[in-house]
Amino acid sequence: MIATAESKTFATNTSHLPPICGLETKISALVNNNNRVYLPKTNLKLDNIKSGFACALHMHQPTIPAGHNGSLICNLEHMFNNQGDGDNHNAGVFAWCYSRMGEFIPQLVADGCNPRIMLDYSGNLLWGLQQMGRNDVLDNLKKLACDAQYQPYVEWLGTMWSHAVAPSTPIPDLKLQIQAWQHHFSSIFGEEALSRVKGFSPPEMHLPNHPDTLFEYVKALKDCGYRWLLVQEHTVERPDGSGLHHEQKYVPNRLVAKNSRGETISITALIKTQGSDTKLVAQMQPYYEAKTLGKQDIGGVSIPSCVSQIADGENGGVMMNEFPGGFFPVWHEIKGNGDVVGFNGTEYLELVEASGVNPEDFPVCQPVGQHKIWAKVGDEITPANVESSIEHLNKNDHQFHMDGASWTNDLSWVRGYENVLEPMNKLSAMFHQKFDRLVAEDPTVTQRPDYQEALLYNLLVQTSCFRYWGQGTWTDYARELYRRGEELCK
Repeated sequence: MIATAESKTFATNTSHLPPICGLETKISALVNNNNRVYLPKTNLKLDNIKSGFACALHMHQPTIPAGHNGSLICNLEHMFNNQGDGDNHNAGVFAWCYSRMGEFIPQLVADGCNPRIMLDYSGNLLWGLQQMGRNDVLDNLKKLACDAQYQPYVEWLGTMWSHAVAPSTPIPDLKLQIQAWQHHFSSIFGEEALSRVKGFSPPEMHLPNHPDTLFEYVKALKDCGYRWLLVQEHTVERPDGSGLHHEQKYVPNRLVAKNSRGETISITALIKTQGSDTKLVAQMQPYYEAKTLGKQDIGGVSIPSCVSQIADGENGGVMMNEFPGGFFPVWHEIKGNGDVVGFNGTEYLELVEASGVNPEDFPVCQPVGQHKIWAKVGDEITPANVESSIEHLNKNDHQFHMDGASWTNDLSWVRGYENVLEPMNKLSAMFHQKFDRLVAEDPTVTQRPDYQEALLYNLLVQTSCFRYWGQGTWTDYARELYRRGEELCK
């Protein structure tokens, strides 16, 4: 059943701001459940499967101060309003890409196919579609999130609300970004749909490698009910510092985070393999790769290998034009061959665990470069020793850095962007200085419009696009958002 105004959803606080806060306790209780999401209804049997693949589509448009009198609008709306600039003529195609899985999946199901797709939509984009009144797109997405007929085939992944990359996001805001997306998703698709969101898609596939940032990131994910996240192959290493073994990329891993006090926490990771992401997904290469793989042994249990991959769902000619022609034939081909299948991430993990595999037996990985830190620190793990080791490595090892790593690994999200990062960190500090004590004394403060608006600008300044697109207009946008946020936090 598609969500309606009468559906059980979380209410927004004010009419002109996105619903990104105010119901933290309620949402925490909702998402922290041990319910099996796919196991009760999956039509897949691991005994009959030698390998599979899990594909995700990432969708995002930033919020920018470029509307009438500098109002906040979605970059997609800006594209529609300025069709003659650059590639803005693609706005209509982009909008169709955001909507089309709501047509593709029902068509394939009606054809007797067994498709799978994971979807990652930023909070910016969801808000933008609402601001633009694109109910046609949102209704297509509601079909996939709320109609029980299509739930076995589609998995929604959580993400940071404003597409913030984790390594350069102020640590106190990691959880705020994650919770903001949960608030917003539930306000559109309902509580039940949110309760089924168990996988997390990091913006730009960016993984922190600073021990304390990673620890707080994983802790925030687990506090917010997430069971697993996608991790880029070259952003992680084995505990001895070597790269992942070839076969290790195709089974669940256990991402271990150890902080500068020696505390550890872990979460399951599915490894996104390297390659030209949009080309791989547009042509459904993960399926063809899966056909070359077989079962693997974990803890004495034989499980299918799984090729995990994610790509922008709209960006670039191959996704706009070639993806439909690659997507449909695969599912018709699979219909007559049952030993290679499509999975959704949570579905795969639930089937693997139901087969008797203990997640503690998954091969271990950690962020790239951390073995150098722990080798330098030795047995005396203290914050001071960790920081001095990092400082020594930064000075003496040109291959070492604490910028984290992402699928745009040739681009630093830190170096060269001090004019954005310094205000970003300053605004975050101002926000927390103004509100943390108040929220601690009275949690309902997060329902106040002044809190909501200040939080909005704090999160928006952290949007990765203001660094990804280089200096100029985009960093000017960031400075304007900072200026408004500063006024609200004074």
